[in-house]
Amino acid sequence: MGFNDSSFLNMAGSQARSRPSLVYGSGRGMLRVVDSGDAEAVGAGGICAASVTMYGYKCEEHEVRTQDGYILSMQRIPEGRVDGGYGTKRQPVLIQHGVLVDGMTWLLNSPEQNLPMILADRGFDVWIANTRGTRFCRKHTSLDPMEPAFWDWSWDELVAYDLPAIFEVVFSKTGQKIHYIGHSLGTLIGLASFSEGNQVDKLKSAALLSPIAYLSHMTTALGVYAAKAFVGEITTLFGLAEFDPKGEAVSNFLKSLCAYPGVDCYDLLSSLTGINCCLNASTVDRFLKNEPQPTSTKNMVHLAQTVRDGVITKFNYGRPDYNLMHYGQLIPPVYNISNIPVDLPIFLTYGGHDALSDVRDVMLLLDNLKFHDVDKLHVQYIKDYGHADFIMGINAKDIVYNQVVTFFKHQQ
Repeated sequence: MGFNDSSFLNMAGSQARSRPSLVYGSGRGMLRVVDSGDAEAVGAGGICAASVTMYGYKCEEHEVRTQDGYILSMQRIPEGRVDGGYGTKRQPVLIQHGVLVDGMTWLLNSPEQNLPMILADRGFDVWIANTRGTRFCRKHTSLDPMEPAFWDWSWDELVAYDLPAIFEVVFSKTGQKIHYIGHSLGTLIGLASFSEGNQVDKLKSAALLSPIAYLSHMTTALGVYAAKAFVGEITTLFGLAEFDPKGEAVSNFLKSLCAYPGVDCYDLLSSLTGINCCLNASTVDRFLKNEPQPTSTKNMVHLAQTVRDGVITKFNYGRPDYNLMHYGQLIPPVYNISNIPVDLPIFLTYGGHDALSDVRDVMLLLDNLKFHDVDKLHVQYIKDYGHADFIMGINAKDIVYNQVVTFFKHQQ
């Protein structure tokens, strides 16, 4: 089952924060304003209280401070609902979400279908990361989210600051090497980090769900038009500050994309991610009540540069002298994915209907890993899967998550 009449604009159906904003809900034929105060959205109690402890799991809320001053929220599910004979020395797993969502995106189905609970029940110590700027990661040692300086970052900073901070916390708390799971942007920041030799001393293996690294072959009109806008005039529209899909300015920008040929405004989420085969209505409804989350405009611009340029580099400041000032060279440094240690165990799974992680771009990524030890690289192709099926699909447990668990168990 796909997203049907839901849309990317519809995802603004509830506010994680209390302030009101102009948002748009579903309704074929016209867009309408939706009440943003839905009770099912995550409240002040955090993700543990909203989606984990209610099912009988232990869950801890943690705060992590990055070197550049951001205070991030993490959730830990240290064990399953029943002991299962796994003992106390449970292998840690760190789960990293993609762009415009937060850790809640892993917890939208029943406990029997959610990846974090499945891992906990199978004997793992599960840690859920949340990226700076999302609803529970809007604190800083000196900056306020209302200041543009709070939003002066792209996924480079997630590589340089967020990942090291959360890896250090998990490693110091558990004393064990970490299994890493990334979806979408979570795969890109993992690949970029590992390619620079970072975190690999604390890393046991990596599972990449719907990986994005190369983005040149996005198959949707929406993706192409949005990428062109982000590289071009969007910095003048919003400045290098917050990109909040629930806010009026961004909502109006998204609405403006409706005028372009081939963009279906009544199914914008599917138009962006691809046709998802296996989502049920209640999961989609809960998704729309909790997502999307804010990110920085600079982050969206950086992703758009990857679409435009066909290479994985650090943020391009657009002028050689600015790049020289930041990097000591005229063009941004490249993340060389082939530098990832060839003996790092990697599980990579991708879908045939994924419009963001297009098959041709995944092939380019795999070409960068062609010298990887053959017995260390495991690849799964799922013909019918779109981008969201990997995190919310009703059959993801059988098709993807059980394979991830088996892969992790083989690395013990």
